[in-house]
Amino acid sequence: MLSFDTALTFFTLAMLLGYTPGPDNVFVLMQSAMQGRRAGFYVVLGLCTGLLVHTAAIALGLAAVFAASALAFTVLKLLGAAYLAYLAYQVLRAPVGPLADQAQLRLSPWKMYSRGVVMNLTNPKVVFFFLALLPQFVDDAATAQKGPVAWQIAQLGLIFIVATLISFGSITYFAGALSQVLKRSTRAQRGLNWLAGTVFIGLALRLALAER
Repeated sequence: MLSFDTALTFFTLAMLLGYTPGPDNVFVLMQSAMQGRRAGFYVVLGLCTGLLVHTAAIALGLAAVFAASALAFTVLKLLGAAYLAYLAYQVLRAPVGPLADQAQLRLSPWKMYSRGVVMNLTNPKVVFFFLALLPQFVDDAATAQKGPVAWQIAQLGLIFIVATLISFGSITYFAGALSQVLKRSTRAQRGLNWLAGTVFIGLALRLALAER
C-alpha cells in the first residue's frame, strides 16, 4: 500500500487540480447549469469512468504505446473536437422557454453519463497528463512494501478519482442552483445557451489545435 504521506500529498494535489479551470470542470459547470444537479452528477460519474480507463491503461503500459503514436493522438483529438462541436451545435439550436425546460428534464441519466465518458476518453491530453503525473509518486525501490508498480499506479488513479468526485461534485452542486433560476427566465436560458455553445466551440478549437 502507498504510504499515508504519499497518498495525502497526491490527494491534495488532485483536489487542487480539480478546482483549476480546465476543459473537464468547465464542461461539468456548463452541463450542471443547463441540466441541473442530477444531470451534472451523472456527467461527473462519466468523467470518472474515463479516468478509470486511463488509470488501467497506464498501469498496463498501454498508454505509453498510444503516446508514441502521432496518428493515434491526432485521430483521438479530432474525434473529441468534433464531439464538442456537435454539443455546441445542439446547444445553440436548442429552444428556450418552459417547453424547452421540460425537454431538458427528459434527458436520460445514461445520456449525461455517456457525455462524461466520451468527453474524457476523447481527450488525449489526459493520457499525457497521467503519464507525467502518476509515475512521479511511484517508488520503484519499495515494491516489497508498497506493491508492484502497476498496483501503486492503480491506487494513485483511485485516489485521483475520489478527489475528482469531491471537487467536480461540489462544482456540480453549486452550478446546479443556477438551473433553478434559468427555469424562470427565458432570457437567461437563451444567454446560457449561447455561452455554453461558445465555451464548447472554444474547447473544441483548443483540443483540435493541441500538440503532443
